[in-house]
Amino acid sequence: MNLSLKSTTALALALAVASGPAFAGMDEARAFLDAEIGDMSSLTRAEQEAEMQFFVDAAAPYQDMEIKVVSETITTHEYEAQVLAPAFTAITGIKVTHDLIGEGDVVEKLQTQMQSGENIYDGYINDSDLIGTHWRYQQVRNLTDWIEGEGAGVTLPTLDLDDFIGLSFTTGPDGKVYQLPTQQFANLYWFRYDWFNDEKNKADFQEKYGYELGVPVNWSAYEDIAEFFTGRDLSHMGVDGEVFGNMDYGKKDPSLGWRYTDAWMSMAGMGDVGEPNGLPVDEWGIRVNENSQPTGSCVARGGATNAPAAVYAVTKAIEWLEKYTPPAAAGMTFSEAGPIPAQGNIAQQMFWYTAFTADTVKPGLPVMNEDGTPKWRMAPSPHGVYWKEGQKVGYQDAGSWTLMKSTPVDRAQAAWLYAQFVTSKTVDVKKSHVGLTFIRESTVQHDSFTERADKLGGLVEFYRSPARVQWSPTGTNVPDYPKLAQLWWQNIGDAMSGAKTPQEALDALCADQERVLERLERAGVQGDIGPKLNDEMDAEHWFAQPGAPYAKLDNEDEEPKTVSYDELIASWQ
Repeated sequence: MNLSLKSTTALALALAVASGPAFAGMDEARAFLDAEIGDMSSLTRAEQEAEMQFFVDAAAPYQDMEIKVVSETITTHEYEAQVLAPAFTAITGIKVTHDLIGEGDVVEKLQTQMQSGENIYDGYINDSDLIGTHWRYQQVRNLTDWIEGEGAGVTLPTLDLDDFIGLSFTTGPDGKVYQLPTQQFANLYWFRYDWFNDEKNKADFQEKYGYELGVPVNWSAYEDIAEFFTGRDLSHMGVDGEVFGNMDYGKKDPSLGWRYTDAWMSMAGMGDVGEPNGLPVDEWGIRVNENSQPTGSCVARGGATNAPAAVYAVTKAIEWLEKYTPPAAAGMTFSEAGPIPAQGNIAQQMFWYTAFTADTVKPGLPVMNEDGTPKWRMAPSPHGVYWKEGQKVGYQDAGSWTLMKSTPVDRAQAAWLYAQFVTSKTVDVKKSHVGLTFIRESTVQHDSFTERADKLGGLVEFYRSPARVQWSPTGTNVPDYPKLAQLWWQNIGDAMSGAKTPQEALDALCADQERVLERLERAGVQGDIGPKLNDEMDAEHWFAQPGAPYAKLDNEDEEPKTVSYDELIASWQ
């Protein structure tokens, strides 16, 4: 199969359209299908051509229109921008500029368009983490109504929304779909399968800790494994250099906030039971009432952002960063830390995004076998001592197409055509082989991924298992993601640097969040679904109520527990 990121054929097609006088439509489409897609699709060739014919016909009124869309820079979006955008332009005559920028910059551009009403981009790929923002502010076109109304004539008959595995993440409490997923990845536990199965390592671990080396079920076991491997001599396995039992990052940067809001707090057990997010208290520690109105973030108002479970979560992260992690990691961001495990000296990472899979299975890496299978595996992340059955156990990123109401209708229609092209069944299997960020059930089940599964370290097994629904993005408790997200990295950064204790940093964080909630409540911009803060009460009142926030445990060390990876995979199947 051709998994190259830059398709010379697709790029050549785009150049031909840019320089040539004739617009060929289906001729260009067939050339694209021949050169780029082949049998890497869940559709037959006839069905592929039918989808392409729709795009040719539906795009006719928009030919020669120039539109701009934007996304963060990950492999999947590079493929969209460098291969699929030129192909779409060649096939439809709509000239697409697909900008690739940092995730924080995407949110900033979107926020600017929300505040100014100026049309900066015709389409945004932004995380479904903003679903609470979009639902409350009503500044994006909800796709449920769009498809029935102004977008009806440009909606692909075979779009098949039910085939999208992350649609629940982009659906508001009103039942409307606000965004269309175009890539999706989870944060999972990553570990060196070969090191864990080495007989000497197993025997030494058993002798030291009294239980079997395996996938850690809880943080106590993760900590033991981190201690065991840090500084361990693995020369008997041909491993050179210093070995570490943990990988993380700690720079005061926007990505530091994602690490905590995405799942670290939920894995620790801070929030309430519930899928896809804890209710009434979520993994941000924000509490809502029965009308989905945010009522507080601090324990005094029934929130959990500064609760004992949150303090435990931050304390453990700092401790492991200092004791078991490469020293340089404290000054790294998310994107800088991501490739480090592939260099071959990391035993495990609790919080590893599957978006890095494509870059971690490249031939010749120290973590790859000569036969193309990985020396590593991925598995569910362990959970902390406050965690209870039914609570959120991990995060999934669902980068999703978002159409702003401030975008003129015709430009939004053209952008919607492009959005559907890059998520269509025609191209999705091939796109998923490049970026490994699944969005469609039909793609997850495609035979080509059955054939490739043993090369991907458990990714396919995870996405074919019931476990995938327990991993979710930020939910609807967060009323203004752009405003609140920046508070996390700024305050947590103070704890990571030692400027404040974890408790002091989290007290400041929850107070900052409540100031934003208070401003939104006073402004009334979100109507009767906006914040409505509880009165402050003694913490003991809230600890006595069912669910989060939870009182401090007398003992935050639980009995360590591990499980065999092979047994775990068998249970998924």
